[in-house]
Amino acid sequence: MENPPVGQVVELEPLVRRVLAGNPSPFTYTGTETYIVGKGEVAIIDPGPDDTAHIAALLEATADEKVIAILCTHTHRDHSPAAPAVKAATGAPIMGCAPLVLEDLGPRADASFDESYAPDHVMQDGEQVRGPGWTLEAVATPGHTSNHLCFALDETGALFTGDHVMGWSTTVVSPPDGDMAAYMASLDRLMARKDRVYYPAHGDPVDNPQRFVRGLAGHRKQREGQILRLLREDVGAIPAMVERMYVGLDPRLHGAAGRSVLAHLIDLRDRGIARQEGDAWSLAA
Repeated sequence: MENPPVGQVVELEPLVRRVLAGNPSPFTYTGTETYIVGKGEVAIIDPGPDDTAHIAALLEATADEKVIAILCTHTHRDHSPAAPAVKAATGAPIMGCAPLVLEDLGPRADASFDESYAPDHVMQDGEQVRGPGWTLEAVATPGHTSNHLCFALDETGALFTGDHVMGWSTTVVSPPDGDMAAYMASLDRLMARKDRVYYPAHGDPVDNPQRFVRGLAGHRKQREGQILRLLREDVGAIPAMVERMYVGLDPRLHGAAGRSVLAHLIDLRDRGIARQEGDAWSLAA
């Protein structure tokens, strides 16, 4: 499915509409996809960046409806900063993930944590919010960030996956908050579910999601195997690993790739397989 023009409302199924924000980048693909769930009384999932045009498009799309919840999967700045403006216009409470502000050590200025995020209610795993004909359940999926939530639409088997599973690229796992062991455990949790379709915050919907998640987990295991082979060859610097592992990758993404390599190395260290001395990594004795 091709992404719609910026600001256009597209119905994906009777209870789900999508509005694309105008923030494309090498990290956000065509931009952040905000979802509107329900009819008449609705929830907005991942209101997106603090962009006047995008906020106006969301308010126009719901002008004849009552917004009863603004849900955020996590607090990177391409996901949650529009929430206060939407709340001010609609009176709806901001709900979902917990606040999280850390120093951003990653390569993305647009992905640093949203300091303005102030939820009216933090949803716990399994907690639900309801409207006429729809129920959204929080599914804790730490890994990309420690506060990441997905939201399951119980009536149709759809899962809104934020950045945990995306339809166009693998997810960046950037320490210190990004955690590869937690990310893999969250993938395992999704594989055990029976969701029909994933609606990610970037990229097309994911059909046959269990097979897709198995592929993501296999890809991560493959990356771990590459790292172990490089450590056996005494390649212990992350930039050198990225050069060997990501041949042909857009250079603008090398920093993000390095963060995910670091996340793998920390996981290997915590499992007693690798060790670190300064910026150099090696196999544990």
